[in-house]
Amino acid sequence: MLDKTRVPVIVGTGQVTDTSSPPESARSPLQLMVEAAQLAAADSGSGAALLRSLDSVTVIRLFSDTVPRFASPFGKLVNPPWSLAQRLDAQPTDLVYPPQGGDSPQVLLARACERIAQGESQAALIVGGEALRTELAARRAGLALQWGEDAPSQPNGLDGVKDMYTAEEEAHGMRSAIAMYGLIGQALRGAAGQSVDQYREASARLFAGFAAVAKANPLATRRAGYSAEAIATVTPDNPYVGFPFTKLMTASAFIDQSAAFIVVSEARADELGIPEDRRVHLHGSAAAHDEWFVSDRPRLDQSPAMRLSAQHALAQAGCTLDDLAFLDIYSCFPSAVQIACKELGISPDDPRELTVTGGLPYFGGPGNNYVTHAIAEMVRCVRSQPGSFGLVMANGGLVTKEAVGVYSTRRPTRPFVRERAALIQDQIDRIPSQPLNHAPQGEAVIETYAVLHGKNGPERGVMFGRLVATGERFLANTPDDAQTLARLESTEALGLRGQVSRVGEINVFVPTF
Repeated sequence: MLDKTRVPVIVGTGQVTDTSSPPESARSPLQLMVEAAQLAAADSGSGAALLRSLDSVTVIRLFSDTVPRFASPFGKLVNPPWSLAQRLDAQPTDLVYPPQGGDSPQVLLARACERIAQGESQAALIVGGEALRTELAARRAGLALQWGEDAPSQPNGLDGVKDMYTAEEEAHGMRSAIAMYGLIGQALRGAAGQSVDQYREASARLFAGFAAVAKANPLATRRAGYSAEAIATVTPDNPYVGFPFTKLMTASAFIDQSAAFIVVSEARADELGIPEDRRVHLHGSAAAHDEWFVSDRPRLDQSPAMRLSAQHALAQAGCTLDDLAFLDIYSCFPSAVQIACKELGISPDDPRELTVTGGLPYFGGPGNNYVTHAIAEMVRCVRSQPGSFGLVMANGGLVTKEAVGVYSTRRPTRPFVRERAALIQDQIDRIPSQPLNHAPQGEAVIETYAVLHGKNGPERGVMFGRLVATGERFLANTPDDAQTLARLESTEALGLRGQVSRVGEINVFVPTF
């Protein structure tokens, strides 16, 4: 018999989406999180009593504390989980504010389950929220909102924040998700033998399926149900944000959304009278990271961390891909989904659909917190088909940190054990990294590339190249004249030859068209 005080179970979820409140009356991130937590408690059937019993509160890192250009002008929460607990009438001893990354909701759920299984916790809340839509509107209106709050202590930051980019990547203008996911996408295109047009059309077809799910989801922020043609076609309303991806192929960040879920021990659920039909278990979980910096990876079209994390999570759950009724694959860019499908062995047109929410471009991309929404939706899905299984794949960084969870209403038959990351990480760490030539000179070819856009069109070509003589990889920019950038977008540039040299602090590759 399993000890009920050590069997973790998700008992409540809550989500909030606000697309219309004017900035002077809209909610702050903290207010959105309070509402999501209250909805999660109500979803369990036990309400405020569940919130008062919390001994652990985790707040997913706010985007304002993650990306410098998103720093809020309206103040800072010194200890977000403490501020939230005060408003929920809770007195948790475990206050966590983890490092950045879209993988963090899944990772922190596994942590909460592990703490319950080890007798360290009985009730934990995981919540996140963003109000970037309101913040942008308030800035434009010249409002001075007050969203900050002091606190008597600092939260547990776990391992702390770690930079995702090298100095050389930054020097070459690659310090952005659009640059790196564009480079990964082009590498995937090359590996698949697709032309520029074929890849754009395939990416659009893929995301049209996500848009269709969002159309039916009342919590989604973009519910137009965009067609593949609309997603692929470049227009003033749908420009390239970075070639090869249009605006409708990228995460929609300027939204107001919050989500929460509560995990407790079975014993606590029994004490609070939480019905059996509210209870969902995390049957399998695993997490790992690929080579940390993109330019150090030997291949950009592969993710061993995705593949191995999924394999381990499914094995722990005792099921296979064919046993899954529901899927949610992290979808900040088409390349994130495409590489996941490749590593999991799932077709991009799998009839089960690849999202339960509508995905980051159409449901919404609330900073690091999208996967909290995905987990909340997955809980709803498996409740609707008792005994079914669903898989959530979370991605953090630049196809860097991967976390997978397998969910079901079925009661587990063995104690919860959090998969040791070292079991997977040791395999990945044995893969040799790719050395760079930092001052390349001579004939070279383009390995992968992207064209970054601003408000007025293409601005910069970024690329990984290979020296013809030695095969060494290097980072470079192309000339930024309009003709060169236009040619990179209109012709096949993978494998294109040219000359590379060091110019000041960067490498410049001049292609031979």
